[in-house]
Amino acid sequence: MPITRQNVLRHELIGLEARVTNSSDPGLIGIYGTIVDETRDMLVIEQDGKPKIVPKATAIFMITLPIGEEVEVDGAKLVARPEKRVRKRR
Repeated sequence: MPITRQNVLRHELIGLEARVTNSSDPGLIGIYGTIVDETRDMLVIEQDGKPKIVPKATAIFMITLPIGEEVEVDGAKLVARPEKRVRKRR
């Protein structure tokens, strides 16, 4: 099943491009790169070859889908272990 705006929360995010568009920590706003890891509470975004750890609960992400479409995602909706979030029914 392809990743779409409607089902992005139920898919694997590793490998997708992401940008932090808003955060309670101003130092995180503007981080952009490829999602290289995901934990229950964090996304690891590789920017310029360096990993940047971003808490999900306090950030808003602009994620670029494989089809080129961008979708804004509230990180609080991503808080869960990736394997459980992917299996969760909506």
